[in-house]
Amino acid sequence: MPDHSRVFTYEVEGLVYTVTVYEEDGAFYADITVLEGAMDVNAIYFGDDDFSGDSEMLEGPLNMNGARLDGEKIQWDAAARLSDPGLGPEGTEKETYLSEGDTLTVELTGIDSLDEIDVFGIRATSTTTDGGSIKGVSDDPEEPEDPEEPLIDKVGFGVEVGENGIVSNGVNVFADDLPEGEDATFENLLNLYMSAWGDHPDYNLAEVETVVFYELVPGTDENGDPIEIPQELFRIDAPEGGFASADELLAAYDDAIESGALEGATPDEDGGLELMAALSLGEDFGAEAPEEDFADEDDLELI
Repeated sequence: MPDHSRVFTYEVEGLVYTVTVYEEDGAFYADITVLEGAMDVNAIYFGDDDFSGDSEMLEGPLNMNGARLDGEKIQWDAAARLSDPGLGPEGTEKETYLSEGDTLTVELTGIDSLDEIDVFGIRATSTTTDGGSIKGVSDDPEEPEDPEEPLIDKVGFGVEVGENGIVSNGVNVFADDLPEGEDATFENLLNLYMSAWGDHPDYNLAEVETVVFYELVPGTDENGDPIEIPQELFRIDAPEGGFASADELLAAYDDAIESGALEGATPDEDGGLELMAALSLGEDFGAEAPEEDFADEDDLELI
């Protein structure tokens, strides 16, 4: 995943594109994505917002001569040739030709930080603009906000699971178990579980067979009294040999979320999850708690 990113946007009649610059594993890249129209990206230029000093400039048809920002001549810190103008025998199959929905990834060199990129330029031909070519200049990059972490009502760490999939032994962790002011993200709930049970011979993470994620839905019992009914959202089964570490489980959780595990559930006003579609009702963990004295056992519910 990118460590950090900035997004530049360019829009003229017949052509709209974005450039997302980001750092990943210590290297810097630019994803050029066409949202409307098409273009052949022949060269890229970028620099900071200090326009003093000499400017990098490619010769011939790849130059950015005359490109200005708010009437001011731009001093480019770096420039890179990607292709010659003209589609040639490859036509629209040319690697640098982008139509709507296409993305071209280019590695950026000669910089130590994304903060060095305040202005991004693209020299493109074979465009769907009236002129047929552009010297596109974009500034004021957006800083994408990190998506909000889903808040979970309850997580069950099951160490014994029957053939029917019902957990008969394990530990429940509830959002209410967290310290006041701490969000009920899975990472925080997992940290609480690890602090209380991480070293226990029977309930440590390596013993966990499945991790079940619940929403608590308001309901009533047989007497009409209000209760919260646990409804399973999804679960993550442990690999053979169990989870090796909390980081491994967190990575599996991130993969599940990215793969749509919470599709059909949306954040409510408090950031919790509200079901928007029918999901399977999971069995609550209901077995008697073993009569043992464990550290911090009052913080969590032992099944």
